[in-house]
Amino acid sequence: MTSRPEHLPERLALISDVQAAEFISTGLLEGREDVPSIALNKIAERLPGDDARLRLDRVRDLIEHALSRFGNERPTAADAWLAPRLHETLRITRREAAEKGFWTYLALGVAPDYVVWRHLSEPKADGSPGRVARDRFVGPHYKQTFARLWWAAELFRDGSDYRPVVVACGNQDMLNSALRLDVIDHRPTALALVRLMERGSVRTGREVNALTSAVNAAAATLMYDVIALDVESDREPLREWIAGAESSPPSPRNELPRGPEEERVPEGAVERLIVHFEELFAYAQVRGRISDESE
Repeated sequence: MTSRPEHLPERLALISDVQAAEFISTGLLEGREDVPSIALNKIAERLPGDDARLRLDRVRDLIEHALSRFGNERPTAADAWLAPRLHETLRITRREAAEKGFWTYLALGVAPDYVVWRHLSEPKADGSPGRVARDRFVGPHYKQTFARLWWAAELFRDGSDYRPVVVACGNQDMLNSALRLDVIDHRPTALALVRLMERGSVRTGREVNALTSAVNAAAATLMYDVIALDVESDREPLREWIAGAESSPPSPRNELPRGPEEERVPEGAVERLIVHFEELFAYAQVRGRISDESE
């Protein structure tokens, strides 16, 4: 199995898809080879400055704890634990998170062993080995191993409260479906989806997929940000939270961290969307649902 990279530098870095291609071998994808970290770090672009939040050891320590904590469980169990803590540890802006090379370096230069552990498929019936999909290293934000967790934490948190993130990331269908949708950028929409899961209105993967599809389709004619107004964004709490990285302790391992102290989503806006989404779900096509089959 792929092991911890050796000779790790002090700072996080960037690496392009073209550069990454040289290091994504069949052996790596099958968990048989390590990334040649010295060669990779020779071509990686170091992030400038001495900002504490971009120290590599903070992220690596967190990931090693996740590997130790969930090593004997199903790898999917780690998502709900790691997502809020990765978000709180990195303390980056959305603009910084949009830099694809940042996540590629995190996957190849910092924690390829985690990527393989988390996403290596089971061996096939014909005896051929399991394999990690290439896009877990260099894919879009809703596929790449660490980008998907960071964006889930960013989009599902309620101000400083990461509890909705844990719920969303605890359901692989929600995590895989919702991050693809533009409407999830509307905070009341994201929290309404989580609340429907918490209330048991949607339970199975099929139900989650049907709900998110219906919500996304309805967004073509309904403006959720008009139906359910969010508060106006104030970036000052985010700036203060980022500045606090210099003196912040490691992200707590046994309790949830706190995100930036932004204003919470208005409860009335979430409730209005819950009612609307329940109506949408009542008429959604859910494969295997008795009412749908009879129709």
